[in-house]
Order: sequence, then C-alpha cells, then structure tokens
Amino acid sequence: DLLLSNSCIPFVGSTEGLDFRTLLLDEERGRLLVGAKDHIFLLNLVDVNKNIKKIYWPAAKEKVELCKLAGKDAHTECANFIRVLQPYNRTHVYVCGTGAFHPLCGYIEL
Repeated sequence: DLLLSNSCIPFVGSTEGLDFRTLLLDEERGRLLVGAKDHIFLLNLVDVNKNIKKIYWPAAKEKVELCKLAGKDAHTECANFIRVLQPYNRTHVYVCGTGAFHPLCGYIEL
C-alpha cells in the first residue's frame, strides 16, 4: 500500500540480502546509519538512495574459518553482523559486530 500511494522510498542500495538489524537515527546530520551483515550504511534521510555511503567491515578470515570448523553456517552465522550503533560524541559513532563469534568494536568518524 505504501508503494502504491507513493508514501515511501524503498532502499535499493543493496540487493545482497545483508540482514539489516541495527539502526541509528542522526537527525542533526539528516542521516540514518544501518548495521547489516559485514556492512554499515550511511543513508540520507530525505532520499535513502541518494549519496549512499557504505563501510565494508567483515570478520577476519581466520575467525570465519574457525566459525565454520565449529559447525556454524558460513552464510548465516560466520560473518560480522553489526549489532551496536551508539553515538559516542559529535564526530564519532561506537560500533560493535559479532565478528564470526569473536566480537569486535570500533569507532566510525562521521
């Protein structure tokens, strides 16, 4: 119904099925940060398909291999699923991901 009424703009920036789970609204800068599988997207709030910025942040290859050896599914479990997007200060966001069952965190400069 939303598409038919032109009440929304679907995000077409990724067709890879990246398992979007974590969102952080940055109203001050007019952006939406989206945590996904191995990626963090910075989207424009006015048009989510305009000026898309994408950060590729996969788990280390050796951690992915350890995950697979432990019997986990390579496509649905052995990746860096972004789970935390938290404002840190005016210039940075604190980010954490699963890291293929070896969690890792860092800071993104906005």
